[in-house]
Amino acid sequence: MGWSEDKIQEIWNKGFTVENYDPAKYRKDTCGAWIMRDHHGDDNHDYGWEVDHILPVSKGGGDQLDNLRPLHHRNNASKGDGYPHYNAVVTSEGTLNVSKEKSMTVAESIQQKIKQLYLK
Repeated sequence: MGWSEDKIQEIWNKGFTVENYDPAKYRKDTCGAWIMRDHHGDDNHDYGWEVDHILPVSKGGGDQLDNLRPLHHRNNASKGDGYPHYNAVVTSEGTLNVSKEKSMTVAESIQQKIKQLYLK
């Protein structure tokens, strides 16, 4: 999808900030993986990220901000159409991203927002 720069920034702002790191440049995704603002859409970079549809489009999700978040490109690929449970493959140890598989579940509060938006 061709996201506007303003929309990409809104989605970026949903990433997790880390103390002592410039939030305009560095954040973490919900799986704990480091992502870099300038590497949106770059699946060849260790800190590249994509816009994730929390509830996948294939399951009725849309482009509302409450359904979008930044996700490391490898976590986005491994998540696929998973909802509310999915597998992540990248997290971090210190300042480095590391390959590590773990089962994830979308937070209950986010699931409630998704339900209000799409699953009425």
